Amino acid sequence: MTDHETADETEFEPSEYDLTIERTFDAPRERVWEAWTDPEQVAQWWGPKGFTVPNCEMDVRPGGSFSIDMEAPDGTIYPDEGVFHEVDEPERLVVTSRAFEDDDGDFQLEVRQTVTFADRDGVTELTLEAEVLTATPEVAEAIDGMEQGWSESLDKLEAYVGQSASDAK
Repeated sequence: MTDHETADETEFEPSEYDLTIERTFDAPRERVWEAWTDPEQVAQWWGPKGFTVPNCEMDVRPGGSFSIDMEAPDGTIYPDEGVFHEVDEPERLVVTSRAFEDDDGDFQLEVRQTVTFADRDGVTELTLEAEVLTATPEVAEAIDGMEQGWSESLDKLEAYVGQSASDAK
């Protein structure tokens, strides 16, 4: 059992999983923005190490939706879907994602992510804030790894935008 897991639902506090990650990318802000908002590019880096994205659909506009399927190394598909609330190109995205649908069709996890892209003399400072809006104790183990999963995804994004920038030269 992890620190967050508990058998007693009254002790489970989803907000304990909120996190903020800051990362600097050696790539122009517009390049990082495109990698984050173009579904073909998102499919190249999304998900923790070893995961792939067999399906990625995005309608990047306020009120637009997205659907991303992550495939684990063991073949398990983890669907994630949600909606864009704010799209301020190339500075800010606010989305809510929902995952872990139960047998009744209810999502066991809902997270609001705010991603900001700051231009710092040709490099990009990205800040990701993840606020867990709802979570059931059944997904505690999965969200216990949320920070590591985001960190590994951002590692893949860093490699992707660096590679893509060098390919363009």
